[in-house]
Amino acid sequence: MTNQTWLITWIGAADHECAEAKRGSDLGPIATALLGEKRYDRIYLLTNYDFDRSKSYCTWLESMSNYDSSVIDLYSVDLISPIDYGDIYTQVSSNLQQAGLPRDDVELTFHVSPGTPAMAAIWIILAKTRFPAKLIQTSRDKGVESVDFFFDLASDFLPEYLQRSGERVRRLADTPQLSTPEFGKIIHQSQVVANQISLARRIAVYEVPVLILGETGTGKELFAEAIHAASSRAGQPFVAVNCGAIAPELANSELFGHKKGAFTGASADRKGHFLEASGGTLFLDEVGDLPLDTQVRLLRALQSHEITPMGQSKPIKINTRILAATHRDLAADVAAGRFREDLFHRLAVGILQLPPLRERPGDVELLAHHFLASINADSAGRPEAQNKTITPAALKLLQSLTWPGNIRELYHTLLRAVIWSAGPGVTDQDVQAAVLTVAKTAVSNHFSVLSDGFELRERLDEVARSLINQALRQSGQRKSAAAKLLGFANHQTLANWMKRLGMNSDLALN
Repeated sequence: MTNQTWLITWIGAADHECAEAKRGSDLGPIATALLGEKRYDRIYLLTNYDFDRSKSYCTWLESMSNYDSSVIDLYSVDLISPIDYGDIYTQVSSNLQQAGLPRDDVELTFHVSPGTPAMAAIWIILAKTRFPAKLIQTSRDKGVESVDFFFDLASDFLPEYLQRSGERVRRLADTPQLSTPEFGKIIHQSQVVANQISLARRIAVYEVPVLILGETGTGKELFAEAIHAASSRAGQPFVAVNCGAIAPELANSELFGHKKGAFTGASADRKGHFLEASGGTLFLDEVGDLPLDTQVRLLRALQSHEITPMGQSKPIKINTRILAATHRDLAADVAAGRFREDLFHRLAVGILQLPPLRERPGDVELLAHHFLASINADSAGRPEAQNKTITPAALKLLQSLTWPGNIRELYHTLLRAVIWSAGPGVTDQDVQAAVLTVAKTAVSNHFSVLSDGFELRERLDEVARSLINQALRQSGQRKSAAAKLLGFANHQTLANWMKRLGMNSDLALN
């Protein structure tokens, strides 16, 4: 296979000025590189300048470098700041991923001279990690030069870093842990939940967005409330919004507010949830259900820390932390174009993966006793009420169920069983009668009817995504362990499967 060669770089101020005849005979970094001995199959340019200005530069570049317009591509990137390292890294990574990179048949070269020092630093990091590439620089005196230095992030830095991290973890494990009452409502004894609580405690102290993933009923809002309570914003508002319950045409008004007369029916000004949560935390439950135009506004709010209410031209600065949650497979939604990839990366700065109840050893019994005590306390003092207990057979049955509705389903099943039980003890027959079977029937019939338009590959891919996500949750997002659970030879095989299925393999650690 013959590899293509791509040159990728930012268009810098010097490049524009050279094209605009503001620098005499100087050609600028990009044109200088293209006039060198190396010939590229594709010139991939990023700009955070006015797009029309950069487009004019590309026209000039074609005439100066003898490259055809068909091989020169220009992409506009909306940066918060050209010196914001985090934003540059996120935006460039997202852009290159959308271009299908890295690819085995494409040899990359990053030009580090155009742009700011922050932009150059990100090229170096990406070249040594996610997007293996050669590095070049240009100067008026020396022309084109390779940037060669012996540095490999994986072999030179990570082992030492992981060793230090491991030592730190051992020190923390040996240190008596401070009581954290904010997370006391999360009833558990399983290690998988304890790991997520430990991670949530650390996330809480940082002013970063958080994405909480998990099936319906796994306690996503409970985690969000605990993170808010453990943060520096604890005394400020916590506003929870179910995005799935908002009509799509009202989503922008609900979140960002509107001015009177902004649309038909807007009879008065509305603050919107962002301003209602000002100084505190806005929890966006089921964020994956937001319409695409609202996703654009949300991305802008996260990037610039300002919003523009509908019907108003002047933006408003905000000081609101965003916690988001969804039961959806957002990586699949990104691949299908239902959710913006740039917004996904913006939200997933801090990320939690809440396990389903069926993957929490020992927690069903613990939660059952906790819920039963709560139900007994709520009904205490009423003439018809009895202090209920639960039989071993009933507990065994509860532990054998798969709980598609998770903790919420367990609670309501137990509540029904208590109400319907005739005696002082909740029996396995009471539990069996209280279990709703609608979800089970729907799942069992999922493949039972075949009709025109049925796609076997699509259905098999759905099953594969579900099993991979389950393996990642059980392994604590460690690809090597997840690959072993799935019977793969190594984590690279798993990564290849995830790539083919449109899943984001960057969320998992090797």
